[in-house]
Formats: sequence, C-alpha cells, structure tokens
Amino acid sequence: MYIFIIIFSALLDIIANLLLKKSDGFKHYLWGLASIFFAILAFVLLYFSLEYVPLSVAYSTWGAFGIIGTCLGGYIFFKEKLNFIGILGIIVVIIAVVLLNM
Repeated sequence: MYIFIIIFSALLDIIANLLLKKSDGFKHYLWGLASIFFAILAFVLLYFSLEYVPLSVAYSTWGAFGIIGTCLGGYIFFKEKLNFIGILGIIVVIIAVVLLNM
C-alpha cells in the first residue's frame, strides 16, 4: 500500500514542479501559488507513507519518481530534452531505487 501513497505523492510533486516552471519564476503568481500548494500536499502524503516504510526508502523512491516524472513532463509540455549523460543518470536512478526496494 505504501508504494501507492508514494507514487501519488510523487505525482503531486511532479505537478508542483511543472507548475513552478509554468509560473516563470513566479511572474505568474497563481501558477506559483498552485505549485506551492501541490508541493505541500506531496510532502503531507509522503509523511503518511512513513508509517509503512523507513524514511530513506520512502524519500529516495519519491525523489526518483519525481525526477523521472518531471523530466518526462518537461519533455512533453516544455520541449526540454536530455543529453546522453542525463538519460544515463535517469537509468542509474531507476536502478538505485529498484535495488533499494529489494
């Protein structure tokens, strides 16, 4: 069950990150405020997952999903592209999280 809480929390974090990008450095303050709101919700859900799993596992899993999702969201919505080293870094993150959760 904890993995679903972490994934949903990471989804909220991804939304927060993309809204922050959309706010253009808080020039569009409503997008910025929405980003802050979703980030707070993400951390609240992450807190609830700590009842089931240690902080180190929860936070690293949450962070990995957030990194990967934000990279995909940046690619889809903002046409941001990663170079080879960036893609290799994401692969290493995925491997690390799989090993950590074993």
